[in-house]
Amino acid sequence: MISEPQHSENNLRALGDIRVLDISRALAGPFCTMMLGDLGADVIKVERPGRGDESRSWGPPFLGEPSEAYPGESAYYLAINRSKRSLTVNLKDPAGQEIIKQLAAKSDVLVENFRTGVLDKMGLGYKQLHDQNPRLVYCSISGYGRTGPYAERPGYDFIIQAEGGIMGITGPEEGPPSRVGVSIVDITTGMFASTAILAALRARDVTGEGQLLDLSLLDSVAAILANVASNYLAGGIEPRRMGNAHFNIAPYEVYRARDRWFTLAALNARQWHMLCEVVERPEIEDDPRFVSNQDRVANREALAELLNEAFSSRDADEWLAKLQAVGLPCGPINTIPDVFDHPQAEARDLKVAVEHPTIGVLEMPGIPYKLSNTPAEVHRPPPLLGEHTEEILTDLLGYSEEEVASLQEQGAV
Repeated sequence: MISEPQHSENNLRALGDIRVLDISRALAGPFCTMMLGDLGADVIKVERPGRGDESRSWGPPFLGEPSEAYPGESAYYLAINRSKRSLTVNLKDPAGQEIIKQLAAKSDVLVENFRTGVLDKMGLGYKQLHDQNPRLVYCSISGYGRTGPYAERPGYDFIIQAEGGIMGITGPEEGPPSRVGVSIVDITTGMFASTAILAALRARDVTGEGQLLDLSLLDSVAAILANVASNYLAGGIEPRRMGNAHFNIAPYEVYRARDRWFTLAALNARQWHMLCEVVERPEIEDDPRFVSNQDRVANREALAELLNEAFSSRDADEWLAKLQAVGLPCGPINTIPDVFDHPQAEARDLKVAVEHPTIGVLEMPGIPYKLSNTPAEVHRPPPLLGEHTEEILTDLLGYSEEEVASLQEQGAV
């Protein structure tokens, strides 16, 4: 069953008085602005005339009607660009640059992910736009940040996963390193950016002035290393690839039942005791190699072998029922279809549907944060390329229809 987006009774949106000028593309920036849009901000997505955001071409699959540029709307683009309006602007054209300046003067937030220094050369850098609108929160997302020897180097999620250490700890001990299955660095950078923007808006409430936010993929990946980084920085232990095992806890990985794999964790002495009771192997609990968590971590491989031997006697569903009955953390390893058919996913509206002008009913992942008084909602489908160009230029900036037509003819929009 598809859940419709939830609407607050008083139609109050948490960011309903905030306008976001989004001149980012690909994933990190658009993911950030989608979060702000779902929370009610008016997000104006600026795209290249004729081509748009490059993520529009990242398919298959493609949905809806084909255009001159694409065989339809890519599922990738659709995933991260809802709750926005699309405006096409040629940033290399002086008339296009003037449009951005006018919009920045009427906006609360600007989000960009150009290479460091590119927008300054166009007259659209932080200092130039801050001078004309001191209240503007200017969020810059880049591969390596605006300072340091790599400041002007482009950054991509896959490369930063490798360079930032994630691939060095992901995958089995033997064989090649692995990337995380989604572009986790881009996504977390977008999440950090949205948090920083909300903090800067709150600070502006006090000071009356916006500020520059400098976020990078490399900074983000270093931050999400969390306890793994601490093991090295505080403990002097260099982490390594361990497959699905946990560096600090055992048992905490995937185990093989008679029919398939499943996940299981025992994070404390009480859970370890319950696990030994459930598998009916008291000798494992009494084994001096497994008395404490520290012992179990040191002898992880031997423990996994004994547990897999015990689990091989029943199917995974039988074990999961027995483990869940005593409150042990465990779960199946689901496919993506399994996730969206999950009863808890349905109860939590993790799948929503909106009406799209060329696709019809479009299913998308739901909104992960629930606000009791000002709930987030998908209030616009992902826009067609340039769908709102005339609307924005005439209603917001006061251009006449003739002026818009002239700008379109000269390739500025």
